[in-house]
Amino acid sequence: MTALCAQESIYNLLPRVEEKPVKLPRYISTFRPSVKHEIEESRAPWKTMGPAKIEVPSPKNFLQKHSKEPKLLQRKQDEGRKRMLTIPPVPHVTDHPLMGIQSKKNFMNTNAANVIMGVAKKPQPICVDRRQGDKYLLETSGLVPKYINKKDYGLTPTYVIKRNEEVKKAQEEYDAYVKETLRQKAMKRLSDEERESLLQGLKKNWEEVHHEFQGLSVEIDTLPKKIHKQRLETQMKQLEHDINTIEKHKIIYIANK
Repeated sequence: MTALCAQESIYNLLPRVEEKPVKLPRYISTFRPSVKHEIEESRAPWKTMGPAKIEVPSPKNFLQKHSKEPKLLQRKQDEGRKRMLTIPPVPHVTDHPLMGIQSKKNFMNTNAANVIMGVAKKPQPICVDRRQGDKYLLETSGLVPKYINKKDYGLTPTYVIKRNEEVKKAQEEYDAYVKETLRQKAMKRLSDEERESLLQGLKKNWEEVHHEFQGLSVEIDTLPKKIHKQRLETQMKQLEHDINTIEKHKIIYIANK
């Protein structure tokens, strides 16, 4: 019954045109040629699928016994002959050494002459500090004044002088910077002309604010009027305080920020 109702619907009176979905073109990367070229360049026979293509061993070259053992290098006959020529031959049984060779040199007189004519060696100074006779060289013991006899003994080393000069120069630069900073931040004295002009300007401002205050309405019944009146009163009080301060002090200093 439900199938018949669906067929008799007014939406089914007109035939429908079947709309086929539009198939988008396949995406192809712009780097495809370069990637393909790189893969072809880096391709090697051992990186491909399947066994590598190598030469098949010949049946004649079969594995023999002791073929993988290390072998010594064969010595050449010429090298053995040269070595035999350089070594003196073994003396024969009938050969006798030379006997009766004597030297006429007098070794006792020669040694005595060498001792007499030679320069005597200076004995090394030693130090003995125990009764058992333990001794050691005096030069390396620290008992000989060795370092105080140097030319630069007691003088300040060069690197210390250089470092002190650098520290002194840095301190001078810092002092100059501090003086310059203090000079820039020092207070400036106000001249009489500037003081008078400042005083006249404050009085003129007070008169303007006072004139505006006098022009207020008698009845102040709203909040904006009250706020405006309080603001004018605050300005007048501040101006009066500044005028009294300047009139009271003849010398005025201004601090630089």
